[in-house]
Amino acid sequence: IEVVIRFITLGNELEGGKMKKLLTILMAVMLVLSMTGCEPKEEDAGTLVIYSPNTDALVDVAYTFGELYGITVEVQSMGTGECLEKIVSEAENPQADILYGGMNYANAINYAEYFEPYVAKGDDKLPEAYRNINGISTHYCLDGSAALLINLDIFAELGLDPEEFKGYNDLLNPLLKGRIAMGNPAASSSAWAELTNMLLVMGDEPYDEKAWEWVGKFIDNLTGILSSSSAIWKGVANGEYAVGVSYEDPCVSLLVDGATNVKLVYPEEGAVWLPAGAAIIKNAPNMENAKKFLDWLISEEGQNEIAKTTARPVNTAISNTTDKMIPFDQINIAVEDMAYCGANKKDWQARWEQMYNAAHPE
Repeated sequence: IEVVIRFITLGNELEGGKMKKLLTILMAVMLVLSMTGCEPKEEDAGTLVIYSPNTDALVDVAYTFGELYGITVEVQSMGTGECLEKIVSEAENPQADILYGGMNYANAINYAEYFEPYVAKGDDKLPEAYRNINGISTHYCLDGSAALLINLDIFAELGLDPEEFKGYNDLLNPLLKGRIAMGNPAASSSAWAELTNMLLVMGDEPYDEKAWEWVGKFIDNLTGILSSSSAIWKGVANGEYAVGVSYEDPCVSLLVDGATNVKLVYPEEGAVWLPAGAAIIKNAPNMENAKKFLDWLISEEGQNEIAKTTARPVNTAISNTTDKMIPFDQINIAVEDMAYCGANKKDWQARWEQMYNAAHPE
């Protein structure tokens, strides 16, 4: 502004061609000032297509990224199994850039050929246990895989005390038979995480036969397998089921949104938190924007956006903003052997389906 005033003052002392030259210089100066005086949001910076099984809150984080960088973000929401099926079927002509969520340890190994090797900037600053260990999956948040959501109204109708419901063993209560909902571990990443959590903590030793015996008893008490993970927690909230075997993020979201008819229980036997992963699809059409998204997702800015949701940031130095998230020191934390579970995934999924089909013949 001071420069402009000086030019105007000088202009008052000039005439004719000299004044025109001065005006030309003034316009050039103003153009430079407009370009360098502030750093505007990038405009028309291309697109980014995302396949995601994530909840709405985490999807909104992706849209926030797009707004910050002027990138048009398109999110197609579907279950993890469907995401992977589309990525495989489109391998010759990829239609999306990112799988955002559902990229657990096993999937990162079993589907590695369909994803682009990339380690996001700042990955080395994350806690060592949550870093990219295979060159493909970038971990951005921690998912609580053991979340039991109960409907307080149905518990009252059944004469059950919700305060006495403490964990997995309480799922075997005969009064709950046919009133428990869960996803399919062979198709849903959250249901798979729940199964491995059960196998970890319900035996004498992790993943032993006693744990599988317990799983068989639990299957007998199930209502049935739901195809959508959202149908589980929504069904509990709507009174369709007494208990939903779900995961932390959407269950806490219900509480944040003011639900008073549900209660979240972390199994007293032990609850696992697994790093949720995102990965770039092989030959992604918008490769640079895909890399930029993963870089931003684990940056301090991106982690602070995740902290506003009901998923826990993978940068554990950043805390969630809601008071509905119970601190880790109030939960019995169990630590999963991700490599072991990943190596046994196909066999365990097949065993689950065999046991389920035997207990629930059509």
